[in-house]
Amino acid sequence: MSAESGGRTGLQGKLSQWLRGRRPKEAAAADDGGREALLLATASAGLPLAPAAYPTADYRCSCDRVGCPTPARHPVSFAWQTQSTTDRAQIERWARNQPQANFITATGMVHDVLDVPLEAGQEALERLHAAGVEVGPVAESDDGRLLFFTLTRGTPEDEDEWWPCELDCHPETADEHPGLRWHCRGSYVLVPPARLPGDQAVHWVRGPEHPLPDPLSLLEYLTDACARYAGQEPDPADTAWPLRR
Repeated sequence: MSAESGGRTGLQGKLSQWLRGRRPKEAAAADDGGREALLLATASAGLPLAPAAYPTADYRCSCDRVGCPTPARHPVSFAWQTQSTTDRAQIERWARNQPQANFITATGMVHDVLDVPLEAGQEALERLHAAGVEVGPVAESDDGRLLFFTLTRGTPEDEDEWWPCELDCHPETADEHPGLRWHCRGSYVLVPPARLPGDQAVHWVRGPEHPLPDPLSLLEYLTDACARYAGQEPDPADTAWPLRR
């Protein structure tokens, strides 16, 4: 076994212990080292991070809000947009002082996230690879979603020509978009490694070392796959999809 392979295996083992949430106290430092390394790699790729809530017993959220609608999925601060950072020292402090915390990344600054049902996302990913289209970081959430990280769409000069506002996804409206969700300005997603209630997790399928692609290079594949997933063929005349940049 190569040193590189052995290193990956060791890191994955540490992360598995952390994700299970049942690690002994004496193993905390090693596990947090693996978690911290992944968070720093994500920040080094330019994705701004901020601390988020984490799951507690009985499927509850660490925020202690009665009936929290998004347990373990939301930031801990209302100022998460301005708090989000790629600063290595700050992320190290957060990771070490909040060893159970998940982390979110604020979208619409450097990157966006195209968030699709797992089955549709897996189909699209296979088609993208077959077509030779460059795919950036991809994360999988055990609750059945695949997250494609892309460059941000920014603010086009004539945004109405191609941007469908009904696809814009804010955290509080995520359930209204069962198919494709486009996280951009004012939204966020969890970044791996993250724990969800019920021993579920968010993990990388393709890590943050992959360059961020243009979102439009992925969009046709994702929308087609989502339409098939929903049991309908996409309509070429449907103006709900971007037509040009």
